[in-house]
Amino acid sequence: MSKVLQGIRVLDFGRYIAGPFCATLLGDMGAEVIRVEKVDGSEDRFLSPVTEAGDGAMMMQMGRNKRSMTLNPMKPEGREIVRRLVATVDVVVANLPPDTLRAMGLDYDSLIQSRPDIILTMISAFGRGGPYANRVGFDGLGQAMSGCMYLTGTPEQPVRAWGPWVDFGTASLAAFGTMAALHERQKTGRGQIVEGSLFNTALTIMNGTLIEQHAIKRDRVASLNRSQTAAPADTFRTKDGWVLVQTIGGPLFKRFADLMGEDHWLEDPRFKDDISRGDHGAVVSERLARWCAERSSAEVLAAMEEARLPAGPVMSPQEVLDDPHVAARGMLQAVDYPGLERPAPVMKTPVELSKTPGEIRERAPVLGEHTDKIMEELGYSRADIDLLREKRVV
Repeated sequence: MSKVLQGIRVLDFGRYIAGPFCATLLGDMGAEVIRVEKVDGSEDRFLSPVTEAGDGAMMMQMGRNKRSMTLNPMKPEGREIVRRLVATVDVVVANLPPDTLRAMGLDYDSLIQSRPDIILTMISAFGRGGPYANRVGFDGLGQAMSGCMYLTGTPEQPVRAWGPWVDFGTASLAAFGTMAALHERQKTGRGQIVEGSLFNTALTIMNGTLIEQHAIKRDRVASLNRSQTAAPADTFRTKDGWVLVQTIGGPLFKRFADLMGEDHWLEDPRFKDDISRGDHGAVVSERLARWCAERSSAEVLAAMEEARLPAGPVMSPQEVLDDPHVAARGMLQAVDYPGLERPAPVMKTPVELSKTPGEIRERAPVLGEHTDKIMEELGYSRADIDLLREKRVV
């Protein structure tokens, strides 16, 4: 089966999530991806270790469909290897500070000397320009500085989401931008810079709230899990767990009122539309909380399904792994990895194409697994490679 990006070659200098997962998505769609990391392994390889060698859980996800080589681009011989590599690739992905890119020969002006139509996908915390341009940062800064953390949790305790949604959102947008740049290059023959940032992503996701604040100065504060723009939309304790119910729109509110036996609420001006219901959400949540407290999670969810109200259980990671829908759709692919006692459950390409789907073709590589082969492809002899390894260039 033909792959969307078959024949495209990507050099992945990404670290942690935003850069590496951008390259992972390109690899899922058929691109050949070479991950370049430090001679002793980059820090992100060892996050949440799950093997005796220390390879981390995140690497099982980020490293799929990639070849791995080790390289020190700060040494002169390393710079030459970078130059030769760049001449063979279509895209360079890097989430490194601009000064570091220049020092490694990965800035755009250096890249086009080796490959004039190269596409450089740059990812940073705050983007170029502006007073924050040279700051470093992770996902949490995007959550904190976009208004999201302020409105999550309570007024006394802002809360960061456990899942790094800013990182994964930035990776997805960067992959979208890279594919758009590749499409443009097909038409014009020109490469370009694709730039994503954590701050851009976070502000995009929070933009509606920022527009509301600008327009009417609503000055919202956190209300834990209760929505402020519709109701009921909250988490509720049952006899044996927690569920989330999310109701938006008049038809769904009518179903809820019927289920609760509160038909008179349909004529109550406090609940005339979504924003009014959100303004009085504490009243609605309190009513549903009493109802849920008298029932098990299974009973609550069965009643919600019968009424066609959106609801679901708050699940632990193990419960997610055991979920029948996840199993029925084959969402997690069992992938072997050296040192793991059993295959890792790796989430498949999250967007599904009916004719040319992405796929996990290869497990994540161990550190430097393909260094020798890639160096030989670049014209280095066995003796050359041994000498460079002795000098800790590779």
